[in-house]
Amino acid sequence: MAAGGEPRQQDRRKRREEVIDVTPVCSIRLARRDDAVHIALMSRDFIESGLGWRWTPARIVACLRDRAMNVVVAEYGKRIVGFGIMQYRELEAHLMLFGILPQARRRGIGTVLLRWLEKVALNAGIELVFLEARCSNAAAREFYRMQGYRELALLKRYYAGTEDAVRIGRDLTAAPQAVPPRGSQHADD
Repeated sequence: MAAGGEPRQQDRRKRREEVIDVTPVCSIRLARRDDAVHIALMSRDFIESGLGWRWTPARIVACLRDRAMNVVVAEYGKRIVGFGIMQYRELEAHLMLFGILPQARRRGIGTVLLRWLEKVALNAGIELVFLEARCSNAAAREFYRMQGYRELALLKRYYAGTEDAVRIGRDLTAAPQAVPPRGSQHADD
C-alpha cells in the first residue's frame, strides 16, 4: 500500500498517466517570410551539419512563394520548435526538409507535424510521400519507420557527393500497421 492507503499498482498507473499527459501541445501553421531565417538556421545547425549550407533563408523564401510547396512550422508557445517543407507533385509528395529542435524531440511534435503534412497531401489526392535521410541518421530512420514509412533504396554519395542517403516512402492510403520497436521478439519472426 502506498501512502494514503492507495495500492502501489494504482500509484504506478497514475505516474504513467502523468508521463503521457506531459506531451506538449504544439500548434502547426503555415510559415511566414519572417520565419525563413529561423528555419534556415535550424536546417544549417541540425540537419545540414558537415554538408555545407544549402537551405539558406533565400531558398526558404523561394519555397514559401512556390505554389507546389507547403512550408509549415510547429510552435510551442511562441517558439518555433520544428518545421517541414513538402513539395506536391501530381501523384506524389516529396518531404524536402523536416526538422525538430533537439531539445523538443521525442515529445510527439514531429509526429503531429508529419501527420499535418500527410493530411494536406491526402486532401490533394496524393497517395505517396517520399523523402531522403542520411544513412548515418539512425534516429531519423527509426522515426520514419515508426510512422509507417519504409526504406526503399540506398542512394550512394547523395549528400554533397560525400554521404549516402536512404530513400524512404509511404503509401498514405495503405492501412496503418502496428510497427514493433526494433529488437522486439515476435512469433512470426
